[in-house]
Amino acid sequence: MTKKMQAAVVEQFGEGLVLKEMDIPTPGPGQILVKTEACGVCHTDLHAEAGDWPVKPSLPFIPGHEGIGIVVALGEGVTAVKEGDRVGVPWLYSACGHCEHCLAAWETVCGEAEFGGYTKNGGFAEYILANPNYVAHIPAGLSATEAAPLICAGITTYKGLKETKAHPGDWVVISGIGGLGHLAVQYAKAMGLHVCAVDIDDKKLEHATQLGADAVVNAKQEGAIEAVVKATGGGGHGVLITAPSLIAFNQGVAMTRKRGICVLVGLPPGEFPVPLFDVVANCVTIRGSFVGTRQDMAEALAFAAEGKVKADIELQPLSAINDVFKRLENGDVPSRVVIDFATI
Repeated sequence: MTKKMQAAVVEQFGEGLVLKEMDIPTPGPGQILVKTEACGVCHTDLHAEAGDWPVKPSLPFIPGHEGIGIVVALGEGVTAVKEGDRVGVPWLYSACGHCEHCLAAWETVCGEAEFGGYTKNGGFAEYILANPNYVAHIPAGLSATEAAPLICAGITTYKGLKETKAHPGDWVVISGIGGLGHLAVQYAKAMGLHVCAVDIDDKKLEHATQLGADAVVNAKQEGAIEAVVKATGGGGHGVLITAPSLIAFNQGVAMTRKRGICVLVGLPPGEFPVPLFDVVANCVTIRGSFVGTRQDMAEALAFAAEGKVKADIELQPLSAINDVFKRLENGDVPSRVVIDFATI
């Protein structure tokens, strides 16, 4: 008899996830099977379920790209991991390995990249098939639930901060202190940066202060941009915009110091106008940053293993996934929800 697993499946876009029993997959050549211990829930999962983006997943599919678990079976030819290893199955499921981007260690923009929980079934299931060459290797001392948010939210913010090119002692402005931003504050402090946290929620700003932010500004207040410029002595050497808000994007560019770099990682729908005169005259760079490479992943996890970064998490069972999605859509999740497979 074929063994079964529980999974949350998108069968039709925009109609929620269906909890169902499915066959446990068998790893083929070059694949591994991971028994899921935990999987974080990300705003990207909402976009996947709704079919929001131009390139949509093929239905049906299993979302989830922050899956952590134990390798329980190896396909033929696998040598990169062994049974019993704890690994993460991240957004970057695989890449071609030989294009100009992969050769330059920019596999995240490979034209043949596959994505976990999107083009490949993901972590909202008791078992995940994965490519052993692209899984995250979870350091000893990090639990599955602690590691889950780090393989997407963690690596995304860490890579975004690296892309600001800010040096120790420089100021970075972090816009949006939610699931990504609260991690960004911690990474920035661990990297030796001064942090100005920006949000529209005073409770999140208070949290940012507790995490080490050197200054906080409520983006709704009159003169918010001027307040950031004053607090940072001229604007951020780097600005990281995690908030999925076009208003935040416009503010973030204005909060960037002359010759500074404004990095966009939030993905709100729509477009935002760029103040060309200010950008040109002030030599401001606006840059997109998309998740991170395998090396970025190792670095991001190392900070956490050393106790310098810790995600605020709320544990929920897989059976609560649709409720979690509704809360996430309504902005009712203060940090990160992690699905704990110890309780389905």
